[in-house]
Amino acid sequence: MLAILSLVLAFVFAPAGIVLGHLAKRQIRRTGEAGDQLATWGLVLSYAFTVIGVLVCCGWLALVVWAGASGSSGTDY
Repeated sequence: MLAILSLVLAFVFAPAGIVLGHLAKRQIRRTGEAGDQLATWGLVLSYAFTVIGVLVCCGWLALVVWAGASGSSGTDY
């Protein structure tokens, strides 16, 4: 069940998918249930979407800083 939730949350809220993916892997190792591949895919996608989100935020911040630095300084005559 945690593996499925990890995969679903990878698309909704990736950090929660990471946490549930790790919990699912530990539970699967301990109990021997099925779902190892689902948990792995949930982890892979969650980490990928988290990295993409961080890069987008950093790029957006860099764009804001660059736009503010190249704007007028108020001394145009």
